[in-house]
Amino acid sequence: MANDVSLRSFSELECVINLIPVLIMSILLQPLTIKDITFRNRIVVSPMCQYSATNGFANDWHLVHLGSRASGGAGLIIVEATAVSPEGRISPGDLGLWADDYIAPLKRITDFIKNEGAIAGIQLAHAGRKASHSAPWKGGNQLSKENGGWKTVAPSPLPFDDKEENPDELDVMGIRKVISDFKNAARRALEAGFQVVEIHAAHGYLLHQFLSPLSNHRTDDFGGSYENRIRLLLEVTDAVMEVWPNNLPLFVRLSATDWYEAGWSVDETVKLSAILKDRGVDLIDCSSGGNILAQKIQLGPGYQVPFAEAVRKTGILTGAVGLITTAQQAEEILQKSQADIILFAREFLRNPYFPLLAAHELNDDIEWPVQYLRAKLKH
Repeated sequence: MANDVSLRSFSELECVINLIPVLIMSILLQPLTIKDITFRNRIVVSPMCQYSATNGFANDWHLVHLGSRASGGAGLIIVEATAVSPEGRISPGDLGLWADDYIAPLKRITDFIKNEGAIAGIQLAHAGRKASHSAPWKGGNQLSKENGGWKTVAPSPLPFDDKEENPDELDVMGIRKVISDFKNAARRALEAGFQVVEIHAAHGYLLHQFLSPLSNHRTDDFGGSYENRIRLLLEVTDAVMEVWPNNLPLFVRLSATDWYEAGWSVDETVKLSAILKDRGVDLIDCSSGGNILAQKIQLGPGYQVPFAEAVRKTGILTGAVGLITTAQQAEEILQKSQADIILFAREFLRNPYFPLLAAHELNDDIEWPVQYLRAKLKH
């Protein structure tokens, strides 16, 4: 009789246990520590230009846009490409950090992001020959000086589009100014409360233009050989590190390939990533393309993940980005050790609260804003 009771009790207990949902700890939602900063998960809001600033100043649009993603559970919010100089803006609507006046509006945003439990990062950029364009919804065309545009600069006087005006070739003094502008912008970023800085050396903007032989035809110390073409990025990195604390993460975004024969290649990216790692960079944000119109991109889900995997083999942390749209897809990338963080762009535009749903999809849990708890999905 006693045995019957025990067996029956065990059977009943087993039934109860089977009714309890089992939460599986996903890698995507695990914390990640880089230097002194711990990100609550591996989900990152990729820097996405909003073209909505006025004279470089952040406003309520940026606060709501970025703040909602912090409330939505992302681990790291990277503010859009922020110009280190007026001539470095992609458009008149770009954010700027070329003067101290820009610090306070950005500090308002970083304070909110921190209060929501996320980490605030910022991407520092110079558009080079791709500067002085209207916003995409206004045509995205190069602006003349009469229409609010300005003269662009580049490593060589080669336009991005044959229909556009030739940029001015930067002389050595101009190059030194670019380096100084990145350094000063990084100092202001720290004062504005950012805990991660990303140097933008991708998508055909100025630093990428120097890397690629398709856009860099110089014959001085900043052109020609591989060592010369990477020189500007290395000097910018060194300058930023002079003012950026050693205990805070430093990222670099690279276009791993130009998607064009004789252009910047994956092998060159891997080699550069190893150099940047030795220089003190913590993570390579792996993107691709953007430097020439004739590029032949092979689009598909997660099409840039192999770049992150290749770079990661150098021992540096990597971020994967590009047509990654589901939590399961992101989790598989991390499970296969192809990257360390996942950057989402369009998916965050569609759904600022993507991480909350990602936890449900992965049968995991995530902290919800207390104001939204009544809507929390049950497992």
